[in-house]
Amino acid sequence: MAAASDRPLEPSPVLGRPGAVASPAELPDHGTAWHYGDPFGEQRAAATSVAVIDRSTRAVLAVTGEERLTWLHTISSQHIASLPDGRSAENLSLDVNGRVEDHLVLTDLDGTTWIDTEAARGPALLGFLTKMVFWSKAEPRDGGELAVLSLIGPQAPSVLRAVGAPVPELPYDAAKLPGTTAAVLPDGGFVRRMPWPSRTDSFDVLVPRDRLEEWWATFVVAGAREAGSWAYEALRVETVRPRLGLDTDERTIPHEVGWIGGVTEFGAVHLDKGCYRGQETVARVHNLGKPPRRLVLLHLDGSADGRPETGDDVTAEGRTVGRVGTVVDHFELGPIALALIKRAVPVDTALTAGPCAASIDPDSYAPDTAIQAGRAAVDRLRGR
Repeated sequence: MAAASDRPLEPSPVLGRPGAVASPAELPDHGTAWHYGDPFGEQRAAATSVAVIDRSTRAVLAVTGEERLTWLHTISSQHIASLPDGRSAENLSLDVNGRVEDHLVLTDLDGTTWIDTEAARGPALLGFLTKMVFWSKAEPRDGGELAVLSLIGPQAPSVLRAVGAPVPELPYDAAKLPGTTAAVLPDGGFVRRMPWPSRTDSFDVLVPRDRLEEWWATFVVAGAREAGSWAYEALRVETVRPRLGLDTDERTIPHEVGWIGGVTEFGAVHLDKGCYRGQETVARVHNLGKPPRRLVLLHLDGSADGRPETGDDVTAEGRTVGRVGTVVDHFELGPIALALIKRAVPVDTALTAGPCAASIDPDSYAPDTAIQAGRAAVDRLRGR
């Protein structure tokens, strides 16, 4: 099998389905369908019934070896040393300054830890893991024999049962409860229940790549509506879930985008684990400081001539106060976007994002007034 860095990223075979409109070249899901002619109807199906979405551009890696979990535990941000079989977690790889380099979702099943991440980061992540093995009994490799589909909506469990697939009982945030969060498919691959992007049932189904079209057609026959990446992104933005490379930049630290927390907290950074690259920054900000920015949901002026683009400035009275992330039109909320905004910007500030007037959704804005334990201890020592 070719290494991840050598395997060409070819268009998904599902892109040949009738009505499929390709994702624009500038978007990270290029090579899959953006929509199938009715993007708002597809979003509504994912929110209220069930939709299947092709996410096969995601890079998939695999790690085997008896020390795979304890080894991954030492070089990444999440506490996974004792992750049980059939469980999943989010995880980060940080640089030495605590900035986010990679965001990954991992699942441990039958002696293999499967990792999926953004397509553009797959080769670099595999290279990093390979260099960090040293004497550990762990063997990272390209796992591109599997491809990611997502089945989203309250009727998703019924569709899984109809095709003979297992239905994991729990999303991975329920790690302390009995039951599985992931289960092996009968003919290869696995299904895992996710706590996002939908507020209802969300499942990732990793299927053999050479049977991708077959699985897709099977889900459609069982009642799932064909939907493009637009539907997935709309639900993700609505629930304020960040995406690496769109809602992060080269300065992003985990605290800014809500990735702090253990497996049971929907997080990707456990605050009570041993050393890993970037831990000093994580601990310092958590105990003594505040993150400089926060991720918020913006409502955009739909009457504006055009939309902002990822990376555009967010301004207040002509002063740059943030950066636009993912921009999407939502079937109920209209044009919305995620943005990294300076922490001190009040929630009711009138903003401009690219060509649009914008406002912060107050439900996405949590007041940050708590005093960190480390800062409180320092103040007590100084008699404050």
